Amino acid sequence: MRSLAFNVLFWLVSGLYVFMCAVLALLPGRGAVRWGVRRYVHRMVWLMRTVGGIVPEARGMERLPKGPFLIAAKHSSYGDGFLMMSQFDDLSFVTGDHLERFPFVANVLKKLGAIVVDNCGGPEARKDLSDSFKTAAADARPVLIYPEGHLARVGEKHRYRSGVWHMQEASGWPVVPVATNLGLRWQCEDWEKTPGVAVIEFLDPIPAGLPKAEFMERLERVVEGHTTRLIAEGRVADEAMRTAPAV
Repeated sequence: MRSLAFNVLFWLVSGLYVFMCAVLALLPGRGAVRWGVRRYVHRMVWLMRTVGGIVPEARGMERLPKGPFLIAAKHSSYGDGFLMMSQFDDLSFVTGDHLERFPFVANVLKKLGAIVVDNCGGPEARKDLSDSFKTAAADARPVLIYPEGHLARVGEKHRYRSGVWHMQEASGWPVVPVATNLGLRWQCEDWEKTPGVAVIEFLDPIPAGLPKAEFMERLERVVEGHTTRLIAEGRVADEAMRTAPAV
């Protein structure tokens, strides 16, 4: 019943806020639609906590650089973006063009300054990413990217794409890797939700200037390694809860 209630509310609330943000996007400037998106994000995190029983926990915020930076995160759930965006006042992000198929969403993404790229990848997608990133970088806002480009189930990983390295090379910004165990609670697009703590952990920034191969190897190693650790910790906590004597 918990999962049913959460999923029904997820789609109802999402539909309401997408329509509201589409209206706000018609107003001058970015402030109105940004306000609407922040309300949507915090409402979804509240639903995750109160209805889904998913308790968010952010670690490593003290590691974030003072200036603008890139965030390269593990992507295991529809909930990733909500948890990430709830940590920042103003965050730009890279997303696939599949979101533009939803009614009203394309204009909202444009107004937010999101970096929309072709899901099929290739040279044209890299060019789109580079061109769009130049505009986002001018605002000096942190930029979120999911290097795998796909949702990954717990224990899985996809090939890490090099777009984040090209963005770093163009900007000179540090890259903050992010690990998560949210997949234990809300995996990919699965209907079922599992109560428990969902951690996103900001790791030590990777400085600019590394060769492409070295950068990509380091990014994948730290994100996957720490994600595996968080998943193991989560499973231990779940088992302890299951075996704890009733009071």
